[in-house]
Amino acid sequence: MRTYINDVVIDKTNRICGFVENIRNKRTMAFIVLRDVSGKIQLTVEKEKHPELVETIDAITLDSVIVAEGPVVENSYVKMGGKEMLPDFIKIESRADALPLQPDANIDTRLDYRWVDLRTEKNLLMFKAQTCLVNAMREFLVDRNFIEIHSPKLIGAASESGADVFELKYFDRKAYLAQSPQFYKQMAMASGFERIFEVGPVFRAEKSYTNKHTTEFTGFDLEFSYIDSFKDVMQMEAELLTYALEKLSKKHGDAIKELFGLDVVVPTLPFPEMKLADVYKELKERYGYDCPESEKGDLTTDAERLCAKLSMDMFGHEFLFITDYSADKRAFYHMRDENGVPQGYDLIWRGVEITTGAQREHRYDVLKKQAEEKGLAEDVKFYTEFFRYGCPPHGGFGLGVDRLTMLLTGMTIKESMFLFRGPNRLNP
Repeated sequence: MRTYINDVVIDKTNRICGFVENIRNKRTMAFIVLRDVSGKIQLTVEKEKHPELVETIDAITLDSVIVAEGPVVENSYVKMGGKEMLPDFIKIESRADALPLQPDANIDTRLDYRWVDLRTEKNLLMFKAQTCLVNAMREFLVDRNFIEIHSPKLIGAASESGADVFELKYFDRKAYLAQSPQFYKQMAMASGFERIFEVGPVFRAEKSYTNKHTTEFTGFDLEFSYIDSFKDVMQMEAELLTYALEKLSKKHGDAIKELFGLDVVVPTLPFPEMKLADVYKELKERYGYDCPESEKGDLTTDAERLCAKLSMDMFGHEFLFITDYSADKRAFYHMRDENGVPQGYDLIWRGVEITTGAQREHRYDVLKKQAEEKGLAEDVKFYTEFFRYGCPPHGGFGLGVDRLTMLLTGMTIKESMFLFRGPNRLNP
């Protein structure tokens, strides 16, 4: 039976499997570094003692997959945990050709051979960290009586803004790939589910070539009922992220610091909050940043980036909630107050927007009117029907799992996804 490398037992025979990371094949000795998902170990072979292994060792290439059996012993001269295997059996399961990637290959070449590019300690850690983070968020919500749903990604009408959607043929009619599970999250509120979340694919037909945009990503979305205001949504998100980052820090914080050079900072509660107009005022006074009046109803990319410094300078905090955006910059389903101000927010982390959240408009007549203002009345008719037969006040938000991973590791979005999808990439 196979044993993971990190679980091998000293002074006993173990059977291990993995990729060959390094091999030094000398005249009398051979040293092989083998890695699996749990760690690495050195195999040391004295050829005089094991002549039957020589032919096999001579055939091994870098990144070949092998099986090895033998006793594991302590050896203080070996760097990898002070132990090594003295194999008496080696089998090549898959012999690797010369690798198509050089260490300094550019990102697009690396993505062409992503399955090879992923064979690094950093990439493995990145996805272990992502797994830990998502699992912690799921755990947090399940403990608070949230239900996990899985909404359809094929929909009959363009969602949200009506733009930036992928259109496809669906038998004898048109269909679209969902921009988000937003409409169905709210349908769950009208269904009386009260608290739901979803982890699933999101599609955006944006021809964007930045280091943080992608045409398909994994969203972590939630919605919950009987809120008093959008502040309840902000509090839920702050508590969720604090819980998840604390779990991540304990499990992988040291390794992330070692391999990526970044600290996993567990934030304090509450998160700081500012109105958009006040953000622009502070950015101008502190850093000389200004933008045209026509753009001040939303957060520009440059202002978003500067918010990392602003939040640290003003609050000593990595996170910053920003509220009071212009109604024309927010989705039609955001509730507005008596002055027409959307009851929602963006959350900025490390200079990047990671969330747009809000209290939703649950009153049918008001929602219908706001959809008409955006010219979406017919497109979202199926959605507004959800609110004709009673729906509690509710709100929610969505997080991009890949963008969170990007910010945790300091990588670009192309490097932070298992397989990146952009305007010019559909393979592998």
